[in-house]
Amino acid sequence: MKVVIVGGVAGGASCAARLRRLDEGAEIVMLERTGYVSYANCGLPYYVGGEIQDRAKLTLQTPASFSSRFNVDARVRSEVVSIDRAARTVRVRSTVDGSEYEEPYDVLVLSPGARPRIPDIPGADDPRVMVMRTVEDALAMRGFVERESPRSAVVCGGGYIGLEAAENLSRMGLAVTVVQRSDHVLPTLDRDMAADVHHHLRSKGVELVLSDAVASFEAGERVAAVLSSGRRVEADMAVLALGVVPDTRLASEAGLETGVNGTIVVDPGMRTSDPRIYAVGDAVQVSDLVTGAPSHIPLAGPANRQGRIAAENIAGGHAEYRGSLGSSVVRVFDMTVATTGLNEARARAAGVPYDRVCTYSASHATYYPGARNMCVKTLFDPVSGTVLGAQIVGYEGADKRIDVIATAIRAGMTVEDLAELELAYAPPYSSAKDPVNYAGFVASNVMNGLVRQFHWDELDARVADPGCTVVDVRTEKEFAQQHLDGVLHIPLDDLRGRIGEIPEGRPVYLVCHSGLRSYIAARILEQRGYECYNLAGGFRFYASVVRDMEVGSPDGPPCGIIDG
Repeated sequence: MKVVIVGGVAGGASCAARLRRLDEGAEIVMLERTGYVSYANCGLPYYVGGEIQDRAKLTLQTPASFSSRFNVDARVRSEVVSIDRAARTVRVRSTVDGSEYEEPYDVLVLSPGARPRIPDIPGADDPRVMVMRTVEDALAMRGFVERESPRSAVVCGGGYIGLEAAENLSRMGLAVTVVQRSDHVLPTLDRDMAADVHHHLRSKGVELVLSDAVASFEAGERVAAVLSSGRRVEADMAVLALGVVPDTRLASEAGLETGVNGTIVVDPGMRTSDPRIYAVGDAVQVSDLVTGAPSHIPLAGPANRQGRIAAENIAGGHAEYRGSLGSSVVRVFDMTVATTGLNEARARAAGVPYDRVCTYSASHATYYPGARNMCVKTLFDPVSGTVLGAQIVGYEGADKRIDVIATAIRAGMTVEDLAELELAYAPPYSSAKDPVNYAGFVASNVMNGLVRQFHWDELDARVADPGCTVVDVRTEKEFAQQHLDGVLHIPLDDLRGRIGEIPEGRPVYLVCHSGLRSYIAARILEQRGYECYNLAGGFRFYASVVRDMEVGSPDGPPCGIIDG
């Protein structure tokens, strides 16, 4: 059996290595159009920024190592330009000299990946306008920075690659401006969860231009990004990081079935509409593991698993890919942003009913030095309590918490299950009530009616409504530092003695720093006959999202208690 794999990197290389372990007798040919057959493209921004010094570290395997270890004929600078399904051949063109030849196959695996989204706008071909997708791209960008010593950069796109590029260029001393078409960076986040990321980027000297997009580039002594609003952002270099599109020209021209965003449609065994052709990686359509809807989720982890599954089935097995959660994590300077499953925007688009809680917890025991807070937003089914998704913006430990929640979603667990998870605890690593447990506690309280919530986008209306009473239960010092006019201020520890100040017969909306003390206040008042609602995420979250300002510090106590 001869297996030809089009594309290396994650999916193709994983498929080749796994197939060899399963079938020593198969003839395996892997064709890669770049000069690197298996490389760490997720590490490219860190090579540009100098955190990864040795370029050889980016290359996981070479044609020689694939040959010696796996007996795989790996050919670089070999671009497949067409597929002849009837003859079972692919046409290969050398990117070195342009020569072409036919390569026959018994089984074909397509792993073409995705390509950077490059808009058809004037000036995009300026050599100072760069992308970052391949090793060659990273080498060109780092070479430009070292050779030309630019002092400024404009990064067009605020997704993962855009923010990683912004961070690494900033670390090299460049003044960086990030331009993002939507009203917040990192589209996997909801806008409210992105607010803290905006503050953090600005604190690091990165200028943010939101709700705007590059319309053209103008050449001059510097390159000018002309935005849709008419604003000009001049810089010494520009980075296009506008996302990726599946590279499915080969599949489409060969008549294979395509789906959402032009992705290649595959069955759970990674077979295309032609049973002799498999497809894996960033070019394929997958099922959203929560909604079951067709999706395009281009991530390295799924690509590697898909390559392994294709190899299992080529070798006669019966493996299936069940779908993707889209679990991801990105470092933004020293901040960590992690997501899994559905966010609010995706849930609404899919018509999935949901409720959500927003909690604020320390990464480890607050009495142990170095604890920093993380904001955790958890989505769940309002009837069954099944966990649907989560977003975490924090620092140390955010990555492991998102992994726990991703595992819970895959297992079909509920928020009550999150509350009951027995997770490892020692003061340097966590708290006896882990942030995951805490999210489960709060969501369970909402589920069983122990607390009623209202959210940041409702607070201003409640303050203005004469039929409501808004009570701020923070300390005198906190209230003096920042508060809303028109609210009743009663510190939590004074509440029992001052209940008479709260009008009866109308709903009470309670506010504190993070939602913990106001929950306690709600329990006190509910048991005295008041109808109470607790501000999810607290005043800190409201101020971040609505007022675009930071209240408190991620290094302070999560509940925000400040001695008066």
